[in-house]
Amino acid sequence: MSKWKQAGLVCAGLVGGILISLQFSAMAEKETRANLPIEELRTFAEVFGAIKQGYVEPIEDKKLITHAISGMLSNLDPHSSYLDADAYKDLQVGTQGEFGGLGIEVGMEDGLVKVISPIEDTPADRAGIKPGDLIFKLDDTLVKGLTLSDAVKRMRGKPKTQIKLSILRKGEAKPLEITLTREIIKVQSVKSKLVEPGYGYLRITSFQENTAPSVAKHLTDLYKSGQLKGLVLDLRNDPGGLLNSAIGVSASFLPPRTLVTSTDGRTPDAKHQFYTDSTDYLRGNRDDFIKTLPTETRKVPMVVLINGGSASASEIVAGALQDHKRAVIMGTTSFGKGSVQTVLPLPGNAAIKLTTARYFTPSGRSIQAKGIVPDIVVEENANGTSLVRLREADLENHLEDKREPHDKDASGTPKPQGKAPAKPKGQPPEDDAEDPIESSRELASKKDYQLNQALNLLKGLQIIRP
Repeated sequence: MSKWKQAGLVCAGLVGGILISLQFSAMAEKETRANLPIEELRTFAEVFGAIKQGYVEPIEDKKLITHAISGMLSNLDPHSSYLDADAYKDLQVGTQGEFGGLGIEVGMEDGLVKVISPIEDTPADRAGIKPGDLIFKLDDTLVKGLTLSDAVKRMRGKPKTQIKLSILRKGEAKPLEITLTREIIKVQSVKSKLVEPGYGYLRITSFQENTAPSVAKHLTDLYKSGQLKGLVLDLRNDPGGLLNSAIGVSASFLPPRTLVTSTDGRTPDAKHQFYTDSTDYLRGNRDDFIKTLPTETRKVPMVVLINGGSASASEIVAGALQDHKRAVIMGTTSFGKGSVQTVLPLPGNAAIKLTTARYFTPSGRSIQAKGIVPDIVVEENANGTSLVRLREADLENHLEDKREPHDKDASGTPKPQGKAPAKPKGQPPEDDAEDPIESSRELASKKDYQLNQALNLLKGLQIIRP
């Protein structure tokens, strides 16, 4: 399996696995002010002065300070960053499920924009943009030298305007040039289908403000056709999103007052436990959508599908259902983003996104840089191959797990992380595997190998149930 050479900051065009909070500890602020590193700040001031005085071209103070803040945050870990006014606005709009652009989740690799995944039913998806594509030019502007934020700004714009992407794609001898027309991207984060009589399919593509209520509606609609014998919850390629949304989705399948996840950080605000209570998943005065659900949703046999593109909020849901033995987790090991980012507003409509805590499954397992290991490993294709995906452990400066005791057995020996078994000789490498979700436009396609295996398992469970 080939290794990713370098991976920069992963920025999902939708939500990128951000768990938003708008609180900050006053205690931590006082501590920071009381312990300012005077000597290091003097060095910073000297460098600032040298640049102002001697750099070949004049630079505005604001630009220098902004770059300094950005560098300070981006070197902490892959998910901490500075958000200027435009980026902050895009973040807020993205979590609401609507924004203007092309519909691509992107990251940076070797100075180029790397496609993580096209969003379903968007200009990028319809044009055939694929995961792993490297964008090296936007119209006539080379991507080399641009920040990821700058590149995203250029790809977004007014609806009905066009942009030409120059792309390097593995297996193609020449660069591809694809012209896309921007649209208002309205992301439908939840889709469902009755795949067979008695067997439902529920897909979540991201965790937005209205995702949990939408899950409740789709479940109610599925039950209108009769009792379900089994349900497949598809979280593959779901980059995550809002924490309260993940709690709400979990509450659709777990009993009341059940622990979903806990967070642990340095400040009191970062230490918290989240339960399937309305106080943890509702925002504002909206009605409690859980009360409208059929009671059977907490008992129906379930399989949850995950893969290397399942991150953050989707890992919270999968981990909670796994720990409470509510569902069988099937697929391949998830992305491994087990950190919480707090968004702290700044003057001038800017903000910083700062990693403030790690989150843990109900049993205390850390997911950071490890991911959720499926109960049953099923590769994405019948020949035993899966698409190679960027994971948290591949990212430079990623956080390490600090709570090893939870991953040891009684003898103190670390447990294996459940990697998929090695491929038999003679099989094609994973790089040549196709993504069953991205290669098919059909919801719950009959060609989806993992989905078929999930349905087979549910049918088998029906046979052995008393």
